[in-house]
Amino acid sequence: MRGSVGLLIRKAEYEDLDIITETFKNAIKVMNDNNINQWDDLYPTSTDLEQDVLNGQMYVGIKDGEIASALVINNECEEEYKNGNWRYDNDKFAVVHRLCVNPIYQNKKIGNDTMVKIEEILKTEGIQSIRLDTYSLNPYALKMYQTLGYQKVGEVKWRKGLFYLLEKKL
Repeated sequence: MRGSVGLLIRKAEYEDLDIITETFKNAIKVMNDNNINQWDDLYPTSTDLEQDVLNGQMYVGIKDGEIASALVINNECEEEYKNGNWRYDNDKFAVVHRLCVNPIYQNKKIGNDTMVKIEEILKTEGIQSIRLDTYSLNPYALKMYQTLGYQKVGEVKWRKGLFYLLEKKL
């Protein structure tokens, strides 16, 4: 485990899956209550989350002994990522998917702290940049990524609407 300021990052374990799934369900409800309709029953599914854990790509942020955040790190991206004007076009990048903050920890900088710690981990692994996409109508995610120094490099349209492609050099 790595981390400081009370947030530890570790790979998710299969035993975490029920809590991770519940965290995503609760976060989706809160997002929908705030008219942020990027996730639903079709995505991400409990099967998606299970595969993330089984593939060793899901990480969790632990705060006060509880799962406060979860996200996926790999180098896989959708075909639409080819539309991005990536500035750091090399094979030493990671892709972040499905960053989710447990609603009881929202508005406490947990998403921010999770990303900072993930960036630190990836740097030690020789990763030079991070790529991700975020829903254009999620002001909280947009503000967080902007504050963290992510740059918009493109736009794509998926089932739920317009998403921005973002990138950051580590």
